Amino acid sequence: MATRLAALKLLDAVLRRGQPLEAGLPGATRGLDRADDRALVHAITAEVLRRLGDLDALIDSATQRPLPDDAKARMALRIALVQALALGTPGHAAISTVLPLVDGGPRKLVHGVFGTLMRQGAVLPELPSLPPATADRWQQAWGSAMLDQAARALAKPPALDLTLADAGETETMAARIGGVSLLPGHLRLADRGAVPDIDGFGDGRWWVQDVAASLPARLIGRPVGEDARAIDLCAAPGGKTLQLAAAGWQVSAIDVAKSRVARLRDNLARTGLTADVVTADAFDWQPDAPADALLLDAPCSATGIFRRHPDVLHRVRATVIAEMADLQARLLARAADWVRLGGLLVYATCSLEPEEGEEQIGRFLSQRLDYAIDRVLPDELPEGMLAASQGWLRTLPGTLAEVGGCDGFFIARMMRIA
Repeated sequence: MATRLAALKLLDAVLRRGQPLEAGLPGATRGLDRADDRALVHAITAEVLRRLGDLDALIDSATQRPLPDDAKARMALRIALVQALALGTPGHAAISTVLPLVDGGPRKLVHGVFGTLMRQGAVLPELPSLPPATADRWQQAWGSAMLDQAARALAKPPALDLTLADAGETETMAARIGGVSLLPGHLRLADRGAVPDIDGFGDGRWWVQDVAASLPARLIGRPVGEDARAIDLCAAPGGKTLQLAAAGWQVSAIDVAKSRVARLRDNLARTGLTADVVTADAFDWQPDAPADALLLDAPCSATGIFRRHPDVLHRVRATVIAEMADLQARLLARAADWVRLGGLLVYATCSLEPEEGEEQIGRFLSQRLDYAIDRVLPDELPEGMLAASQGWLRTLPGTLAEVGGCDGFFIARMMRIA
């Protein structure tokens, strides 16, 4: 029961308070000592969020009047049904472990609705339904085909992508831990398992990073000269900092969040890589001299990572997207002055919203005539991934679908020309 109570708390944190799933997990699972129990809480909650609309449709079909969205009875039914219909929990166990959540409340209602649906042979659709607001937004931006691709991407958690510290070890590490490689220095594992248990974690041979998330740093390339300097702005938790350091850059990694900077330092220590790590607000900090390259992986709505973080589908609204787009524009305007003539500025967001990608860079280039797009070339990308006609890169839910897909990203590489 304790794990189901924790799942109830976590769902409430996401759906009622708008808290990110990962941020709410520690508080919801406080008191659960076993890693397996905490993992079960995460699995139950994430699967409810993947299937929320379809679960609610089943619940509403078996009640005379709809339950309030935040009613404890609806929450308990979501948890019971997702276990029975998606996670393989026997029905009697699924219901018996959630009934105590409604002690002193509508226990009979929860038991009756669950029993009715089980006797009717209820099933969840093969492809989950996207929240209406998200579907409407993406339909307008990308069309109907993208919605189908997004539903397919949402249907199950993605594979685990690793970035290797030494791209020359790609074949060796593939032989040691399995998986397939989409690029030198990349491995994709179908069997996720516990990350610290995977061979090579302890000695820092790799870090977890979706293949799309690895592209912004890859597109900066290797430095020319031993003293070439790169700035990784909004750097934590550090995957791109590690990439730049492994490529030979002298890296300044800047981030405002102390807890995330601590993770960045841990990742540097584990991999044995070095960077100058600074905890600072980008609007207060500035470099001593212009950099040869600057990577701005800007704060964003993060709707592009919905496959592994389905909570974004229910938390992100138009107001959030507008707030993020304003912050991104201000960060771009500030960071653009920190790049030397002939240097590179790479802007990236893990967002599927044009306001945070195409529209953002279109506006930036119209205002900053000292910058021009440095086109992304086919041989810089995994096979099957292509840059847009404008020279920047947009990945969508259907990108690389034949090999397991990737996160949604927008990436523009620009050169300072004046």
